[in-house]
Amino acid sequence: MKKTTLLNSELSYVIATLGHMQTLVVADAGLPIPSETERIDLALTKGVPDAIETLKVILDEMQVEKVILAEEVKKHNPQFLKAVKKLLPGVPMEFETHLIFKEMTSNAQAVVRTGEFSPYANIILVSGVVF
Repeated sequence: MKKTTLLNSELSYVIATLGHMQTLVVADAGLPIPSETERIDLALTKGVPDAIETLKVILDEMQVEKVILAEEVKKHNPQFLKAVKKLLPGVPMEFETHLIFKEMTSNAQAVVRTGEFSPYANIILVSGVVF
């Protein structure tokens, strides 16, 4: 049995195969996922798992160089933004309009769908290197 935090085999595989600058998206339950992008669906019910809980587990496994969020999160979900900043101190953050953010998801290695039910609780994680 795996010893580290992340037990989901699909998600573990995607993180293990990420190269520098490739992206992984953690999404709320409502973000549209492009059909050409791999979907890892963790959503069980409203709020389970939530996006921050999912992000914490991913960060145990993934080196993140930069994150991208929707500009709208600042106004419509400041609690999510605050939690992200707390989890990723010192990691550069970029903001794009939600429309551009959604377009960017088509280039991700995968989108992890959570049970998150709060607005704009989506984040693009840009893979870094550990050396």
